[in-house]
Amino acid sequence: MSIGDDGTVVQHSGPAVYRSEDLAPTPITTAEPTSSGDPGAVAIRQRLREAALRAQLDPALVEAVAWRESGYRPQAVSSAGAVGVMQLMPAAARDLGVDRWDPGQNIDGGVAYLRSLLVRYRGDLSLGLAAYNAGPGAVDRHGGVPPFPETRAYVAAILAKYAATAAPRPWSTP
Repeated sequence: MSIGDDGTVVQHSGPAVYRSEDLAPTPITTAEPTSSGDPGAVAIRQRLREAALRAQLDPALVEAVAWRESGYRPQAVSSAGAVGVMQLMPAAARDLGVDRWDPGQNIDGGVAYLRSLLVRYRGDLSLGLAAYNAGPGAVDRHGGVPPFPETRAYVAAILAKYAATAAPRPWSTP
């Protein structure tokens, strides 16, 4: 979903990346790598769950972020230079002390970063997710989710995925 300057709401059929001035969305893959014939995909999902539990986060939330960031693909590289399952930028990986090219370290670093943002924003999922996408500086400058169509679509997609896959239980501030 995106909201125009004039208040026009556009509902998109799935997650998209906005790459142009006219904000035309480019759909991204939403395929779930759950096939028992793909041991790599199963291992990635298991690693995400383990990292989430170590960080005291809901595994469904962490999986929703990985789904939106990379479609769970360790080899994913964005046009901005983000790498891996959790799409870590070079500076973020350096700050986290992880090798962003190593799938396990990428997941551990991304989950640690997500947790730190959720702590910073007192468990507010929208703010934490917006900061993961646009940076905490943008969230702080705008006093909430920044008015960037990409960030708003990102937050909406993850919250929808999380709502569809999370166990019915309250989520508390980490």
